[in-house]
Amino acid sequence: MNLNKIKVPKMPGGGALPALLKIGVIGGLGLYGVANSLYNVEGGHRAIVFNRILGIKDKVYSEGTHLMVPWFERPIIYDVRARPHLVESTSGSRDLQMVRIGLRVLTRPKANQLTEIYRTLGENYNERVLPSIIHETLKAVVAQYNASQLITQRENVSKEIRKILTERAAHFNIELDDVSITSLTFGKEFTAAIEAKQVAAQEAERAKFIVEKAEQDKRSAVIRAQGEAKSAQLIGQAIANNPAFITLRKIEASREIAQTISNSANKVFLNSKDLLLNLQEMNLETRPK
Repeated sequence: MNLNKIKVPKMPGGGALPALLKIGVIGGLGLYGVANSLYNVEGGHRAIVFNRILGIKDKVYSEGTHLMVPWFERPIIYDVRARPHLVESTSGSRDLQMVRIGLRVLTRPKANQLTEIYRTLGENYNERVLPSIIHETLKAVVAQYNASQLITQRENVSKEIRKILTERAAHFNIELDDVSITSLTFGKEFTAAIEAKQVAAQEAERAKFIVEKAEQDKRSAVIRAQGEAKSAQLIGQAIANNPAFITLRKIEASREIAQTISNSANKVFLNSKDLLLNLQEMNLETRPK
């Protein structure tokens, strides 16, 4: 029996399957290309593109939607907004006091230098650069001041730290928007010495106040005594010139007593002599000059 002469019947629609397969493959590749040929750059970000053949492109892409070649290219997106970094460092002052200083730094990368940043530092540039230059700068600046000067000249210390950090960070294409000292902590011995000094200064101020108060009281007593002496002298002259002056004073005293009794809610019975109202017995005649 010759098997080569046997005819195999053709399946109906057998030529449509490869065509559908081709269409599916082409459609899948098209969808993959469309989905992977677009990328978005959000607000406050910038992007650079890595090409598998050419390497990092020099162009920096701003915010928006951009095209790329699928598989051959991939975007690298950087956040160019200012971000805070808190760093604490223990350094020695010029008078050999240990100082723990806290620093807050606002940094951001230079947007037009992102390709250079990626080539030299990578994506985590902050962790590679900032800790080392901040610690070195803090130690160098703190060593120029005494511990007490770090407190009294805090603004100058902050300005000097910012100046040096800005220059150092510029070498790595990093910009500093703000540098501020958040905390200053000294050793226990120095802290105790400062507290003792403050207590002594307060005691000195208190003693000074007591001395000044005593001096003012003394001046007040002298002035009061001088006033009383002058008043007594004038009263003596008035009595010597006119004996009726005493009678006038008695009348004024009796008027005050009567007014006080009249305003009282109690009933009081007093002799006229007690009220100084015996005016008939008073000598109202003036002494002849």
